[in-house]
Amino acid sequence: MDASAPHVVEDRMDPARAAAMAATLGRPAPGAALPRFWHHAHFWEAHPPEALGRDGHPRPGIAPIPETGFPRRMWAGGALRWFAPLRTGEPAEKATRVLSLERKAGRTGPFALLRLEHWITQGGRLCVEERQDLVYRPDPAPGDATPPPPEAPEGEVLGAVPTDPVTLLRFSALTFNGHRIHYDAAYAREVEGHGGVVVHGPLLAEALIHAAGDVAAFRYRATAPLLAGERGEVMRDRARFWIRGPDGRLCMEGEAT
Repeated sequence: MDASAPHVVEDRMDPARAAAMAATLGRPAPGAALPRFWHHAHFWEAHPPEALGRDGHPRPGIAPIPETGFPRRMWAGGALRWFAPLRTGEPAEKATRVLSLERKAGRTGPFALLRLEHWITQGGRLCVEERQDLVYRPDPAPGDATPPPPEAPEGEVLGAVPTDPVTLLRFSALTFNGHRIHYDAAYAREVEGHGGVVVHGPLLAEALIHAAGDVAAFRYRATAPLLAGERGEVMRDRARFWIRGPDGRLCMEGEAT
């Protein structure tokens, strides 16, 4: 794979995707302008079963994801800037390149941090610039201790993230996300070491960005999983936003910039 060449995907921005996302999230159907972060329901890349890894994602080494050396993948965070609204029903193009791939050592052992850059254009105009941070880790060893998650601060409660099984299923389908931690409880627990089915990182990020409103830029970071069926409160203090789990843990934090 040529890491220097951008990986390009085109999409006709079917308005039915936006309507389905609105229904999934329980919001009014949008107009022609696509709400922020809903581009994740577009630019699908469908790979055959033989190109998938054990987790349901395309295997590392299939563009644009390079080999990382570790099997477990986690959506760790990202940052976005919006320059113009994407329009439904009008063709758009997403170009992706690998910004960096670093091996690191953390509290739970070694991991690889992969950073991708995406540029989404429509009608020759740059509409969205996005950085996506992915973390890859080795499989957990028996008896591995999980560090305690950070505690969420106090703030204004704006609402809650939907974490019911139907919403998670529909969100997986809309974003063409085959990661088994979002629907296969046995796999999530026994292979990847989670407490159960995990709520999608992008679903949490979308909730924060929706709460932030009409902002020009937003950055966010995942800090602890939120599990299916748990209450995840969307909270705010001025330009800072976060998701608080039912036990007070901080699941994701973000800031409008």
